[in-house]
Amino acid sequence: MIRHAKYHAAIALASALTMGAAPAFASKDRFMVDLVSEPSSLDPQIQWNPDSYYVYRNIFDNLITRDDKGEIVPQVATSWKYLSDTEIEFDLRSDITFHDGSKLTADDVVYSVKRITDPKFASPQLGQFDKIADAVALSPTKVKLTTNGAYPALLAQLVKLSIIPKKIVEDVGKDAFNLKPVGSGPYKFESWQRGVAVTLTRNDNYWGVKGPFPTVVFRAVPDGATRVANLQAGSTDLAVTMDSDQAAQLKASAKAQPLIGLTERVAYIRLNTTKPPLNNIKLRLAAAHAIDKEGLVQGILGGYDKPVPELLTPAIFGWIDGIKAPGYDLAKAKALVAEVGPAAKTEIELATSPTFDQRIVQAIQQQLNEAGFNVKIGMSDMATYLKRAQAGPEATSMLSFGRWSCACQDADGVLFPLLHKSSGWSAYRNPKVDALLEDARQTLDAKKRLDDYRQVHEIVAAEAPVIPLYQAAALYGATKNLQWRPTPNESMFLNRMSWKD
Repeated sequence: MIRHAKYHAAIALASALTMGAAPAFASKDRFMVDLVSEPSSLDPQIQWNPDSYYVYRNIFDNLITRDDKGEIVPQVATSWKYLSDTEIEFDLRSDITFHDGSKLTADDVVYSVKRITDPKFASPQLGQFDKIADAVALSPTKVKLTTNGAYPALLAQLVKLSIIPKKIVEDVGKDAFNLKPVGSGPYKFESWQRGVAVTLTRNDNYWGVKGPFPTVVFRAVPDGATRVANLQAGSTDLAVTMDSDQAAQLKASAKAQPLIGLTERVAYIRLNTTKPPLNNIKLRLAAAHAIDKEGLVQGILGGYDKPVPELLTPAIFGWIDGIKAPGYDLAKAKALVAEVGPAAKTEIELATSPTFDQRIVQAIQQQLNEAGFNVKIGMSDMATYLKRAQAGPEATSMLSFGRWSCACQDADGVLFPLLHKSSGWSAYRNPKVDALLEDARQTLDAKKRLDDYRQVHEIVAAEAPVIPLYQAAALYGATKNLQWRPTPNESMFLNRMSWKD
């Protein structure tokens, strides 16, 4: 397969830091973005969470990307062709420079691949790239990747592979690069004032479509009401993670508007199945029956989100129609808890972070406790939450609320990290599920993959190691004169935005 396309777009998203920034009013020269949390990383190969991703995707170009229709299109790579089931060759642009003026070449692409796939580097994204066995520069503008067996999700995963400058990273080291990243994207890193703001400036030498805003500032504003107030006061141009009530406020606003779209992101409760009391399948099924998904969506989320019976959304390859998951049945949940007896009364932590909608978390706690559980909410900042969530079953919490997106729109990027034993995100051990996930990621037969994923969905429904909740809607708030269409993969490309009169 060979893909050719002219691509003149650059990636950008937004994420930032804590409250405390002095009021800085939005203008066409200074684009203000309010996010929930401070980025835990600006190195695109270290952390994988929305608030980091929003910022660093503006700084870096990726090997390939998706357009607004969701199609995989060129970026650093101009075209690609399969040499065999396990070898793929990429032709690269010859006119890309990093922000320090140095040229981006095949050596930087190879370095980026080998760094993120090095187990010693321990990237949380490793499970999304570990099928890549080798990367070789064939010329300054040609790279060959070799996979360990056929890997059907390779291109879907490579839309997230940011290209970093080999020489700079090797010269300054991992920690220094994270504090002052250098990419080739449409925006350059300017400053990171901890606890205040991350500032980017437009890369006027960018090879593709240039950003519309000379300066972009990302602030962390944990309180949703404050984000809404900032929009209505005109001191913010774009704010993420609105809830349904706040979106309704913006519909009536003279200065702001809600921008809403269903995403590939799935909300879920992850259960630690390796430790008491949740190693008992009766309790896990009780939890699944105790949660009223429809009630959460209609009663709290305003009907924007959609309940799902499986750990995917319809926007992702691997979605199977007709999966039957445990339905809401409080009486059945109580009966299962009663069968287990005193062990069911063990105090269980439900881990969360301010990034998530705490109305949902609290409602889930209430529903579980109504069924007879003893659930306490454990709140921590996003960086701490992520560290625990990725720590494996020995160190992670018993329950955790999450909203997962691989930004790849392929089941491999969701099911493998959340369920496979090799992943730090997984708190589940099932050899059959592991084998099905391994098989699905090493065959190019789409029908075979779908059959594997159907079986995984059925096992998850039967054993409840994870309770899928709903397909998340992204609710943004924006100033009235901002033109931008949210995409299912939640990529906030700044250079795909514009002002309207």
